[in-house]
Amino acid sequence: MIVLSLIISIVALILAYLAYTKSGGSVEEMKRKVEDLGVTTETLRRKTADILENLEKKIRGEEKKPENPPQG
Repeated sequence: MIVLSLIISIVALILAYLAYTKSGGSVEEMKRKVEDLGVTTETLRRKTADILENLEKKIRGEEKKPENPPQG
Protein backbone atom coordinates (compact mmCIF):
# COMPACT_ATOMS: atom_id res chain seq x y z
CA MET A 1 0.00 0.00 0.00
CA ILE A 2 2.81 2.41 0.89
CA VAL A 3 4.68 1.53 -2.30
CA LEU A 4 1.59 2.31 -4.37
CA SER A 5 1.21 5.68 -2.64
CA LEU A 6 4.86 6.48 -3.33
CA ILE A 7 4.52 5.58 -7.02
CA ILE A 8 1.36 7.68 -7.38
CA SER A 9 3.02 10.68 -5.73
CA ILE A 10 6.09 10.42 -7.96
CA VAL A 11 3.91 10.20 -11.08
CA ALA A 12 1.92 13.22 -9.89
CA LEU A 13 5.14 15.17 -9.34
CA ILE A 14 6.36 14.33 -12.84
CA LEU A 15 3.04 15.33 -14.38
CA ALA A 16 3.06 18.62 -12.46
CA TYR A 17 6.58 19.38 -13.70
CA LEU A 18 5.62 18.55 -17.30
CA ALA A 19 2.55 20.78 -17.08
CA TYR A 20 4.66 23.61 -15.63
CA THR A 21 7.26 23.41 -18.41
CA LYS A 22 4.57 23.09 -21.09
CA SER A 23 2.88 26.26 -19.85
CA GLY A 24 6.11 28.21 -20.32
CA GLY A 25 7.83 27.77 -16.98
CA SER A 26 11.51 26.98 -16.81
CA VAL A 27 13.82 25.48 -14.25
CA GLU A 28 15.75 28.77 -13.99
CA GLU A 29 12.53 30.67 -13.29
CA MET A 30 11.57 28.14 -10.65
CA LYS A 31 15.00 28.47 -8.99
CA ARG A 32 14.67 32.26 -8.99
CA LYS A 33 11.25 32.06 -7.36
CA VAL A 34 12.57 29.73 -4.67
CA GLU A 35 15.46 32.15 -3.98
CA ASP A 36 13.02 35.09 -3.82
CA LEU A 37 10.92 33.12 -1.37
CA GLY A 38 14.02 32.62 0.78
CA VAL A 39 14.63 36.39 0.83
CA THR A 40 10.98 37.02 1.69
CA THR A 41 11.11 34.46 4.46
CA GLU A 42 14.26 36.07 5.93
CA THR A 43 12.62 39.50 5.85
CA LEU A 44 9.53 38.11 7.56
CA ARG A 45 11.71 36.43 10.19
CA ARG A 46 13.51 39.70 10.96
CA LYS A 47 10.27 41.65 11.24
CA THR A 48 8.79 39.01 13.54
CA ALA A 49 11.90 39.14 15.73
CA ASP A 50 11.64 42.94 15.96
CA ILE A 51 7.96 42.77 16.87
CA LEU A 52 8.61 40.16 19.54
CA GLU A 53 11.46 42.27 20.96
CA ASN A 54 9.20 45.32 21.19
CA LEU A 55 6.45 43.24 22.77
CA GLU A 56 8.88 41.89 25.35
CA LYS A 57 9.98 45.44 26.23
CA LYS A 58 6.36 46.50 26.68
CA ILE A 59 5.48 43.52 28.84
CA ARG A 60 8.60 43.53 31.02
CA GLY A 61 9.13 47.26 30.91
CA GLU A 62 12.21 48.83 29.46
CA GLU A 63 15.27 48.80 31.65
CA LYS A 64 15.66 52.04 33.54
CA LYS A 65 18.19 54.31 31.95
CA PRO A 66 20.63 56.16 34.20
CA GLU A 67 19.36 59.63 35.03
CA ASN A 68 22.79 61.20 34.67
CA PRO A 69 24.62 59.47 31.84
CA PRO A 70 28.41 59.46 32.23
CA GLN A 71 30.10 62.25 30.34
CA GLY A 72 33.52 62.03 29.04
